[in-house]
Amino acid sequence: MMNVREYAEDIDQSIESVLSKAKDLGIEVSDEESMLDEDAIIILDNAFDSNDEDGTLEEEDLEEIIERNNIKFDETDFGVKKIKSSKDDINQIKEDIDVKKKAMYKNKKKLMSNTPIKEEGNVVYYGDGLSAKMLADALAVPVNEIMKKLLQMGVMVNMNITLPFEQVELIALDYSVEVKNEKKGTLENFENINVEDDPKDLILRAPVVTIMGHVDHGKTTLLDTIRKANVAEGEAGGITQAISAYQVEVEGKKITFIDTPGHEAFTEMRARGSKITDIIVIIIAADDGVMPQTKEVIDHAKAAGVPIIIALNKMDKPGIKIEKIKTELAEYGLAPEEFGGDTLYSEISALTGMGVDDLLSKISLLAELAELKANPKRYATGSVIEARLDNKKGVIATLLVQNGTLRLGDPLIVGNYYGKVRTILNDAGKEIASAGPSEPVEIMGLSDVPSAGDKFMAFESEKEAKAIADKRKTTAKLEGFKNQKGASLDDLFSNIQSGVKELRVIVKTDVKGSCEAVKGSLAKIDVEGAKVSVISNGCGAITEGDIILAKASDAIVLGFNVRPDNKMSDFAKENGVEVRLYSIIYKLIEDIEAAMKGSLDPIYEEKVLGEAEVRKTFKFSKVGVIAGSYIRSGLIKRNAKARIIRDGVVIYDGEIGSLQKEKDSAKEVKKGMECGITIENFNDIKEGDVIEAYELIEVKR
Repeated sequence: MMNVREYAEDIDQSIESVLSKAKDLGIEVSDEESMLDEDAIIILDNAFDSNDEDGTLEEEDLEEIIERNNIKFDETDFGVKKIKSSKDDINQIKEDIDVKKKAMYKNKKKLMSNTPIKEEGNVVYYGDGLSAKMLADALAVPVNEIMKKLLQMGVMVNMNITLPFEQVELIALDYSVEVKNEKKGTLENFENINVEDDPKDLILRAPVVTIMGHVDHGKTTLLDTIRKANVAEGEAGGITQAISAYQVEVEGKKITFIDTPGHEAFTEMRARGSKITDIIVIIIAADDGVMPQTKEVIDHAKAAGVPIIIALNKMDKPGIKIEKIKTELAEYGLAPEEFGGDTLYSEISALTGMGVDDLLSKISLLAELAELKANPKRYATGSVIEARLDNKKGVIATLLVQNGTLRLGDPLIVGNYYGKVRTILNDAGKEIASAGPSEPVEIMGLSDVPSAGDKFMAFESEKEAKAIADKRKTTAKLEGFKNQKGASLDDLFSNIQSGVKELRVIVKTDVKGSCEAVKGSLAKIDVEGAKVSVISNGCGAITEGDIILAKASDAIVLGFNVRPDNKMSDFAKENGVEVRLYSIIYKLIEDIEAAMKGSLDPIYEEKVLGEAEVRKTFKFSKVGVIAGSYIRSGLIKRNAKARIIRDGVVIYDGEIGSLQKEKDSAKEVKKGMECGITIENFNDIKEGDVIEAYELIEVKR
């Protein structure tokens, strides 16, 4: 709150004009000492900022007042761009605000208590333009309260001026609120928005399953068998799959299958931030066993971080050595339950259908345990499975709806392109009006061809969708997908900021013996608080698949006695993946160990420098409180860290601001001498306090 005189000075207006405007708007004021509450200030700000000077309230400002105070209005109240703020309108709003204020102040009292708030969402997001007024709104406190705190810190600013992060962080500490130096998700980057659905709106959704495997191990046959077994009798002979995804029903519950072109395409989708699958089925031909490409499939599947089921195919053939295959897979971390592992196995024949029901039952079991849920009552979001340009029909895209419901006529953004849903076809090629969570559909109506893995979102307004799509196009031109980086040893230290203490590597060597030696040496690296994870290893040249996997998994590629050709080196650079080449094992291990140590939080040891007893205090308007002190032990350094101790209790921990010996500034003052000390951002120093100076010294690990 502030009075009329203070407000007039703040906005550079005469007191008479503020009084006149306030009375016109129905705000009760009598003279320059009349107090203006926060809502009155918002109304006046809008009136003085308005170009037409007719006392109108911008719709968004009125909505802000109403929403903040939980006032309920019919939607028709916001049917025009501006709402006239006549006396009757303002008085009605103020009456409703008064009714709701009791609840608001109750919440405010809670925010101001010293007890840390445990409620989720107790965070202020610091972004461009965060002002004292915006901070006050975020903390649910009057803006003048924030202004007072700034004044106590020696900062005098207008309530609409952007505050530095450090000032916001200090103020938020008083309210036990965390400040994060990032912007909230906006519709322009809708992929990063995490909308919390009302639990009562959530329903169980079908699991999304991807089948992966060696090119000749029966993936296509299995998909066909599952599909044909789940269509109406009589259709099975001539069924044609309309799109590269479909749903089947097992024991009354649906399962969605995605048919990706290959594991590298699947991983490329992950690299674009698209997490389309809940379960992966790896199909392995029992007569061939684990092939080199199978190993690649396993690496890509494990990197996705979802449950894996092994489908051992062609079990109808004679002479199958099932135990040998399971032993090999156990070495890759996919041990079956009988070997003490937790990977589910199904023995099937994709050709005859043997064991397929068992596989489907195990998929349903994993889905049931995961309790997969979505909210069909919101606008649809999801991912592109594939897209193409048809000369007659235009752009055709296969989408997986992952949340919400997609409807005919919905404006939507897919990747960086705008569109309006003209037709929706289900997996059988039939036109439908809408599609819910986990449903794969084919749509038409996009302006251009998106890429597999692009995210999509439906919007209420066509105008809004077009505007956001244009912004995304501009951003994409500036940044480009190829600027997305993999990982590097130099980047590992910066990863500590997001809590990452794991270095992921892909190992490629000349021979199997070298591969085992490198893996064994990496496993022996012992750095407390960090670890190295070999997500893939093998013999032979560094391939495109290695680079794509490294990019999707934030890994680096370690080559031992192998050299990528120019084409592969360029491909790695384009994708921001670091490839490190070695011919001596101990040098490789030294580099990795150094990177891991650099990724850890530094260890600091506290060293007490000295103590000073405060014998007298002096107040100066420009510098605050100076503590006239006597150095009892050690020494006091300027800019050292310092604690203020009163009656044996630490009441403040900060830094020494200035140090003065007699009339001169000093870098340090030693035992037995007198000096003047100021403490940064702290003026509540009293006679008898003890100032303990200390410093933190980094200790090598």
